[in-house]
Amino acid sequence: MESRVALIGIIVENEDAVEKLNCILHEYGKYIVGRMGIPYREKKINIISIAVDAPQDIISAMSGKIGKLDGISAKTAYSNVVTTI
Repeated sequence: MESRVALIGIIVENEDAVEKLNCILHEYGKYIVGRMGIPYREKKINIISIAVDAPQDIISAMSGKIGKLDGISAKTAYSNVVTTI
């Protein structure tokens, strides 16, 4: 099985969805390398970046679940770093 390094960029426009977002992140916690959150108070949004190292299908599933949350958008950028696990 192969593991890839990716970055998931998340924009939170609906604070009511944050609890569900955190549950998803906790569910995939073992794949998360790092997380950075920036509250942009002037625009009333939060910007979050999640660095992950996981199989392609895990990254896609995580990003898909996040993107389905109301008031949250997510995009994933994949690196060319692939390792066999």
